Amino acid sequence: MSTASPAVLSQLTTWVELGALRSLDLALARFIAQQLPHSSELLLLSVALVSERNAHGHVCLDLTAALAAPKLLLSAVKNAPDGVSENQARDELSARLTNLSLSAWLAELSASGAVETRISSDTSDGDSKLGDTPLVLAGSAERPLLYLRRYWLYEQKIKAALNLRLAVHHSLPNAPTQRLLAALFPPVSATVAVPELATDWQKVACLLAARSHFAIITGGPGTGKTTTVVKLLALLQGLRLTNQEAPLQIHLAAPTGKAAARLSESIAGSVAQLPLPSDLAEPLRNSIPKEVTTLHRLLGSLPNTRHFRHHATNPLPTDLVVVDEASMMDVEMMAQLVDALPGHARLILLGDKDQLASVEAGSILGDLCQTADVAHYTPTTQDWITQLSNESLSDEFIDPKGSALQQATCMLRHSYRFSAHPGIGELAHQVNSGLATPASLTAIFDRQSHSLHNLRLPAASNQYFIDLAPLARLAVAGYQDYLTLAKRPPQLTSDPDANVAALNSWALAVFVAHNQFQLLTAVRQGTFGIDNLNQLIFKALQKKQLLPDGEPLWYSGRPLLVTRNDYSLKLMNGDIGICLYWPGVGLRVAFPDGEQGIRWVLPSRLQGVETVFAMTVHKSQGSEFTHTALVLPDYGNPVLTKELIYTGITRSKEKFTLIHSKDAVLQQALHSQVKRASGLTKVGEV
Repeated sequence: MSTASPAVLSQLTTWVELGALRSLDLALARFIAQQLPHSSELLLLSVALVSERNAHGHVCLDLTAALAAPKLLLSAVKNAPDGVSENQARDELSARLTNLSLSAWLAELSASGAVETRISSDTSDGDSKLGDTPLVLAGSAERPLLYLRRYWLYEQKIKAALNLRLAVHHSLPNAPTQRLLAALFPPVSATVAVPELATDWQKVACLLAARSHFAIITGGPGTGKTTTVVKLLALLQGLRLTNQEAPLQIHLAAPTGKAAARLSESIAGSVAQLPLPSDLAEPLRNSIPKEVTTLHRLLGSLPNTRHFRHHATNPLPTDLVVVDEASMMDVEMMAQLVDALPGHARLILLGDKDQLASVEAGSILGDLCQTADVAHYTPTTQDWITQLSNESLSDEFIDPKGSALQQATCMLRHSYRFSAHPGIGELAHQVNSGLATPASLTAIFDRQSHSLHNLRLPAASNQYFIDLAPLARLAVAGYQDYLTLAKRPPQLTSDPDANVAALNSWALAVFVAHNQFQLLTAVRQGTFGIDNLNQLIFKALQKKQLLPDGEPLWYSGRPLLVTRNDYSLKLMNGDIGICLYWPGVGLRVAFPDGEQGIRWVLPSRLQGVETVFAMTVHKSQGSEFTHTALVLPDYGNPVLTKELIYTGITRSKEKFTLIHSKDAVLQQALHSQVKRASGLTKVGEV
């Protein structure tokens, strides 16, 4: 084993200077070198790489994949100085890993005092039996995975919690279950029937989740995930009431404030429209919660720490937790959630497995739903479903070897939202297939021109820059209605209560108008980043006299995104607000409170906020807009993937506009897929 020399740390320093590594990655390697002075160069390189992978959303470093494609590691060099290639760091890393065998890499890591080896022996039988090394080498001999310890512990906690829950089945009494299902899923009239659907997947999802201690309901936009979970809650509460038992204590949560607010609105509407047995209708509706909170609020975030008020020794007072938009949940949050659940409590995840994964490390929903498309239900599961619901499953979904997780997972397969706007659904499906090309998308745009628009940005007169004027015109047309309404506050009277009601009603109307259009972008920096686009749109709106002159920080109509939790104001990362002028008082920022009301906040009290005339696709998750426009940069970028484009498309309810300038960049994005290294596999397998 070679002794570490300054050479590898010097090279890592150069990579940081080039922007291929973070300073944090280098600092961790230096720390290990200080603690273990005889560490090998390969160990220190591995430390930097696993830290770098975490920054890109990977839970661990897949050693086999790293050897197969080392140039997929590290970031490309941006604004490379003269004589430096954008791939210089990647080329140097590739040279270091060339001719390195997997067995040699494993041997060197296993021999280090910084690494605990647990290959093929993953366990979560208590921290007292675990070591305290900063790194853990786990996975299998064929696919070894190198972790920072805390991420490995997160995964072990999640695996253990889910396996325990998957081993529990709740019995459903035949007659009461069939009665409730018949009410919740009445026969569909021939005029609205969907003839191509042989199976009512919403009913199947209700049944599978009702008997499971842990369940997943996944599906694309408009497939009825919210409707399904409301019917599931009605089924569970109905069975409790029928058996004269106390209703379940249920909590509904989502990763962001925006997602929570949207689900609250959907839940309230769905509960009001539920078809229920007459003798249970009123108590059932009252037993289904309408309020959705963020996961941070649910668990009780402790300010300025990573910790929560609720954990294993102070669990949540709940019988069932439903998490919507679960694709946005990272591995740390999932570990914290399962840690805070009491043993008797059920957990249900709801979300679109094909959306972008979380900003932080992990892709929980994607990892757990890898086989959801083909189901793998056992004949026993099929017979049970048929017995209780008369629903039949196609042979393609039957697998005698199906795992416990697969028996608790259901994918909804028909989008009802896009029936009136099929172009959006068709475009999303094509992108999600992984087979799309710019030409195939153009054909869909041409065929569905009433709901889809493909805006090609031309080159500017000097040929070196892209003309952004068409983009600015589109944004002005999209935002002018809400800004016009924002200029028309209500006439106030001498009645303070009436004034507050009128102002709240006006603000809610502004939010409805604002929700008609949103520009999304893939990147934060550069010409097509949010900073530049927000400035561009601001100036274009000024020219139309929709915004005040000058460069004010605060102005009526400014749309805001909260970028960090503010517990004193009860605002969470992802909450959306709009700055409005309160007559006779001054500027205030309005935030929907999730209960058809408004919370007004002084601008001076808001610290972590940013303007969102342009919003990143990541930040838009959990939101829906009547018309969404997605702009792609004119250069390749690792964040450009089919998942990003799919997520942007599916934020639209009626119209979608794709804005791009180069087919080569679009082609790269369509053929790139998010593949995050993770060991969260074989959950629910014997």
